[in-house]
Amino acid sequence: MLEPRDRQLVTLGALAALGNAEPQLRFHINGALNAGCTRAEVVEALTQIAVYAGFPAAINAVTAAKDVFAARDAEAEKE
Repeated sequence: MLEPRDRQLVTLGALAALGNAEPQLRFHINGALNAGCTRAEVVEALTQIAVYAGFPAAINAVTAAKDVFAARDAEAEKE
Protein backbone atom coordinates (compact mmCIF):
# COMPACT_ATOMS: atom_id res chain seq x y z
CA MET A 1 0.00 0.00 0.00
CA LEU A 2 1.33 3.42 -0.91
CA GLU A 3 1.57 6.11 1.73
CA PRO A 4 -0.37 9.33 1.01
CA ARG A 5 2.83 11.25 0.17
CA ASP A 6 3.84 8.55 -2.35
CA ARG A 7 0.37 8.56 -3.92
CA GLN A 8 0.67 12.30 -4.38
CA LEU A 9 4.05 11.97 -6.10
CA VAL A 10 2.63 9.38 -8.50
CA THR A 11 -0.35 11.64 -9.17
CA LEU A 12 1.96 14.60 -9.84
CA GLY A 13 3.87 12.59 -12.40
CA ALA A 14 0.70 11.48 -14.16
CA LEU A 15 -0.84 14.95 -14.25
CA ALA A 16 2.40 16.56 -15.38
CA ALA A 17 2.76 14.00 -18.16
CA LEU A 18 -0.74 14.80 -19.42
CA GLY A 19 0.41 18.35 -20.05
CA ASN A 20 -3.12 19.79 -19.96
CA ALA A 21 -4.25 19.43 -16.35
CA GLU A 22 -2.72 22.49 -14.69
CA PRO A 23 -5.57 23.19 -12.22
CA GLN A 24 -5.49 19.59 -11.01
CA LEU A 25 -1.70 19.67 -10.93
CA ARG A 26 -1.72 22.76 -8.70
CA PHE A 27 -4.25 21.11 -6.39
CA HIS A 28 -2.12 17.99 -6.06
CA ILE A 29 1.11 19.95 -5.58
CA ASN A 30 -0.55 21.46 -2.52
CA GLY A 31 -1.74 17.99 -1.55
CA ALA A 32 1.79 16.59 -1.84
CA LEU A 33 3.16 19.36 0.36
CA ASN A 34 0.38 18.80 2.88
CA ALA A 35 1.13 15.07 2.86
CA GLY A 36 4.74 15.66 3.85
CA CYS A 37 6.62 15.96 0.56
CA THR A 38 9.31 18.59 0.41
CA ARG A 39 9.43 21.22 -2.29
CA ALA A 40 12.59 19.59 -3.62
CA GLU A 41 10.81 16.22 -3.90
CA VAL A 42 7.91 17.83 -5.76
CA VAL A 43 10.25 19.53 -8.24
CA GLU A 44 12.28 16.34 -8.71
CA ALA A 45 9.14 14.31 -9.39
CA LEU A 46 8.03 16.87 -11.96
CA THR A 47 11.39 17.15 -13.71
CA GLN A 48 11.73 13.37 -13.85
CA ILE A 49 8.87 13.21 -16.35
CA ALA A 50 10.82 15.32 -18.87
CA VAL A 51 12.46 12.21 -20.29
CA TYR A 52 9.13 10.46 -20.76
CA ALA A 53 6.64 13.24 -21.50
CA GLY A 54 8.92 15.91 -22.94
CA PHE A 55 10.56 19.07 -21.70
CA PRO A 56 7.59 21.37 -22.35
CA ALA A 57 5.37 19.29 -20.04
CA ALA A 58 8.05 19.24 -17.35
CA ILE A 59 8.75 22.96 -17.64
CA ASN A 60 5.03 23.76 -17.41
CA ALA A 61 4.70 21.52 -14.35
CA VAL A 62 7.69 23.08 -12.59
CA THR A 63 6.32 26.55 -13.36
CA ALA A 64 3.01 25.53 -11.76
CA ALA A 65 4.94 24.28 -8.73
CA LYS A 66 6.82 27.57 -8.41
CA ASP A 67 3.49 29.43 -8.53
CA VAL A 68 2.08 27.18 -5.80
CA PHE A 69 5.20 27.68 -3.67
CA ALA A 70 4.95 31.46 -4.09
CA ALA A 71 1.27 31.46 -3.15
CA ARG A 72 1.97 29.37 -0.05
CA ASP A 73 4.83 31.70 0.93
CA ALA A 74 2.59 34.76 0.49
CA GLU A 75 -0.10 33.13 2.61
CA ALA A 76 2.44 32.29 5.32
CA GLU A 77 3.60 35.92 5.38
CA LYS A 78 0.04 37.05 6.09
CA GLU A 79 -0.10 34.94 9.23
